[in-house]
Amino acid sequence: MEFLVVSGLSGAGKSTVMSIFEDIGYFCVDNLPPVLIPKFAEMCMGGSGAYERVAMVCDIRGGTTFDALFESLDTLRAMAFDYKILFVEANDQTIIKRYKETRRSHPLMTGGISLTEAVERERRAMEPVRRRADYVITTTDLPTKKLRAAVLELFMPHNQQGNEMSISVMSFGFKYGVPMEADLMFDVRFLPNPFYVEQLREKTGLDDAVRDYVFRNGSTGEFMERLKSMISFLIPQYAEEGKSALVIAIGCTGGHHRSVAVTHALTRYIRELGYNVSETHRDMTRG
Repeated sequence: MEFLVVSGLSGAGKSTVMSIFEDIGYFCVDNLPPVLIPKFAEMCMGGSGAYERVAMVCDIRGGTTFDALFESLDTLRAMAFDYKILFVEANDQTIIKRYKETRRSHPLMTGGISLTEAVERERRAMEPVRRRADYVITTTDLPTKKLRAAVLELFMPHNQQGNEMSISVMSFGFKYGVPMEADLMFDVRFLPNPFYVEQLREKTGLDDAVRDYVFRNGSTGEFMERLKSMISFLIPQYAEEGKSALVIAIGCTGGHHRSVAVTHALTRYIRELGYNVSETHRDMTRG
């Protein structure tokens, strides 16, 4: 299993880093008391694969010294439990600017000390953790897009990079309202409607006869080629921007025939591209 301790300076971007870890399948724990780390590690080892990838934050909120953290990490070594430390940092000017922009208080701003002094105190206190870190990410000039790329480069296998985004393709009927969760929406009401063919009316777009009827039309084939081209272009762009989930909605009048057939075909195409994709039909069984 992978067990990662995430630490670093307040305001450097640990929360963003943990969101990225959640997106790529890590079980994330925020600010677990250091003394509980060995017990938590034992639980993970006995979890029958439920905790294969774990990221745990331990930072200055747990105290101004890290003796307890180091004792717990030494205990893990004695247990032959492998772990890595990721340290997230930024320069003082960047951290101060971020705190001023968010109007939040630094965790060490007690007793009337200034933000600048709090940042300096934390950097000194965190130096022993930084020295023991296996990985250091500096976010000073790193926008979220590049930060995500840096995390993926370190912790996502190369053969999985770009495919971590979850894609859902859903059919729906406009008569029941548009799905609010849709990121992309396509209207296929211009395609020939099987509803007006008596022997097809009670069937759905998952039936061969309905699919054959819909795709027999020349405009359907041209539409699918254009749709596939657009989708194959857009998915990598969304993935690069850091989107973790994408919902593509295909709509027809009632959500029984045309949208279902197109959704099924598009899902199969996206799966062939190697992406994690699911297929749902919101209104297919509605009267």
